[in-house]
Amino acid sequence: MRLIKILLPTLMLAACSQPTPPANEAAAPSTSPPATTPTAAEDAPQAGLSPDAVEPSTAATPDTAPPVAGTDSAATPADASAEAEGGARERITKLLGDAAPYENVFNELQRGVAAGDRAAVAGLMRYPVRVTIAGKNQKVADAAAFQRDYDKIVTPALAKLIAEQKFDTLFVNWQGVMLGQGEVWINGTCLDKECTKSDVKVNNIGQ
Repeated sequence: MRLIKILLPTLMLAACSQPTPPANEAAAPSTSPPATTPTAAEDAPQAGLSPDAVEPSTAATPDTAPPVAGTDSAATPADASAEAEGGARERITKLLGDAAPYENVFNELQRGVAAGDRAAVAGLMRYPVRVTIAGKNQKVADAAAFQRDYDKIVTPALAKLIAEQKFDTLFVNWQGVMLGQGEVWINGTCLDKECTKSDVKVNNIGQ
């Protein structure tokens, strides 16, 4: 008992002299790198990485090509009216050469159709000539076949169109001269290498 009384103060003093434990270890600074917040530029999707990241093109796509004058596709009324403002001789001279042969074939065609002269009209064709019979395109091999089918080719409506056409308001392009909306085409083929002379004929007729 006496021993306990002697040791008790010593034990109490030792307990009071123990060092204070450090503060909560969880409060120690972390060694991991700080989190970063992405900027607006970093957060935006990059074009090309995804179809959604690239805006669709707003450029207009070209329309279907218009009918080429001189082929089975007749010129549109807008095309014809744009050219049919007078000066056909000047346009023929500029694009095709001498206008006189074209004017001669045009006049002979009007006279022959007005007179119902099948042989004269047949003589103005370049064979095989492309014709339209009952709405169908076909080729006629020679003058005899043309005269045989003359009434089917040169219908009253076509004869009226030819009679009313004015030479100075003809549609002209590099492929030839057009009457109406493409019912008749007149063009020339070169007779020499330099194309100083040409053979001008009707190469398409029909409605």
